Amino acid sequence: MAAPKPEEISHPPMDQLQGLEYCIDSNPSWGEAIALGFQHYILALGTAVMIPSFLVPLMGGTDDDKVRVVQTLLFVEGINTLLQTLFGTRLPTVVGGSYAFMVPVISIIHDSSLMEISDPHQRFLNTMRAIQGAMIVASSIQIILGYSQIWAICSRFFSPLGMVPVISLVGFGLFDRGFPVVGRCVEIGIPMLFLFIAFSQYLKHFQTKQLPVLERFALLISVTVIWAYAHLLTASGAYRHRPETTQRNCRTDRANLISSAPWIKIPYPLQWGAPTFDAGHAFGMMAAVLVSLIESTGAYKAASRLASATPPPAHVLSRGIGWQGIGILLSGLFGTSTGSTVSVENVGLLGSTRVGSRRVIQISAGFMIFFSILGKFGALFASIPFTIFAAVYCVLFGLVASVGLSFLQFTNMNSMRNLFITGVAFFLGLSIPEYFREYTSAALHGPAHTRAGWFNDFLNTIFFSSPTVALIVAIFLDNTLDYKDSARDRGMPWWVKFRTFKGDSRNEEFYTLPFNLNRFFPPS
Repeated sequence: MAAPKPEEISHPPMDQLQGLEYCIDSNPSWGEAIALGFQHYILALGTAVMIPSFLVPLMGGTDDDKVRVVQTLLFVEGINTLLQTLFGTRLPTVVGGSYAFMVPVISIIHDSSLMEISDPHQRFLNTMRAIQGAMIVASSIQIILGYSQIWAICSRFFSPLGMVPVISLVGFGLFDRGFPVVGRCVEIGIPMLFLFIAFSQYLKHFQTKQLPVLERFALLISVTVIWAYAHLLTASGAYRHRPETTQRNCRTDRANLISSAPWIKIPYPLQWGAPTFDAGHAFGMMAAVLVSLIESTGAYKAASRLASATPPPAHVLSRGIGWQGIGILLSGLFGTSTGSTVSVENVGLLGSTRVGSRRVIQISAGFMIFFSILGKFGALFASIPFTIFAAVYCVLFGLVASVGLSFLQFTNMNSMRNLFITGVAFFLGLSIPEYFREYTSAALHGPAHTRAGWFNDFLNTIFFSSPTVALIVAIFLDNTLDYKDSARDRGMPWWVKFRTFKGDSRNEEFYTLPFNLNRFFPPS
């Protein structure tokens, strides 16, 4: 047998992924785009419902309050997504609620001055105003880092090798929201996982009128089937004598969203009252804003590959962070109970559907705004059990993580230096947040537990985030360990042409501002 040729046992590095049906600036037909946009909207509901469902009861809020917060979060998500796709990075990314804000928000909820309020509704309003004030102040971090181009300058220390753990852990770091949640109701979680994989991968070649229906709309079809199945189990009394936790995760009638939702309600700024400001709360919230910034940076780079675009140039990335800061400011003004970041699951859906069209995401933003105003209709879709979303996350988070690994093709992975940096950054990026989670679960407070509450919130928030820990470790090691002689091994010759807008001719196609705005904001 003849020895294989080198080209037969290796694959050349490629700037853009192959096999994508529609890239960032190519669009499917209007009917298909609307259906795909609705699919992205359905996926975004998981986080939009889960975060308020957890936080609002802790704040003393009722089901009515929870529904209003969900509506407000979706409304602001729609606005932020439109702003980001039009004027920010212009990548097809949904800007949704962020779990990174949970630590400082819970700290505000448990503030002694707020816990002393005996009336639950008044405590909810005062807590929401305190969260709003902290978020408004903290949003200045991203606004300043973005529009001043400081984040663009910082990004010059990034290399393909340094970004691999960051991008990958944007997906891998969310492992606790995948199968552990599926396991809370295996009756619907496991069938959803199998059905979604079957439709999106094994049956993807099934076509109707030359349209791969099962691959393109795997999420919509599988959610509809399993949701109907879950409702059948609920109606038949399958969970009647099961534990309360099982009923909460499995039943389709426990969300209390439809009955509490108004028919029409338009969220508006300061709807909970005037925000209150506390320096300690604001400092803690700033850590969440930094975490959101880092997680979004990884998600933007993943989205650029799944949309078949070039990596966003430094100034485009910084511009996107600036608009994301505006998004957090809007979250503070409207009162969403959490800040905003790029929705990782929606980035993964770009790869699953092989459609990276910007128009599809803008249509999904329209659905978010529309259904947040028409409360009853939005609440119907929002009542889907979260276990169904968790099953989809098992696939989509993994897909985003693998996009991060694909950046290794531009580096030398036969280098012991590179192996050391990649392995250590991955391990610590997973291990340190897991330690913080276990410690908090056992002690009911984070490892940072001093008399300075703002300091505790800052450290605990930073080290709860896998991508943030990975960035700290990877970028430090990559820029201090034999860095002068390792530019080629790190992938810098490939990376350098994407640092500036004019470094690659394709950047103008992907990232130029609409409405001829580049005349006023010329690219650097």
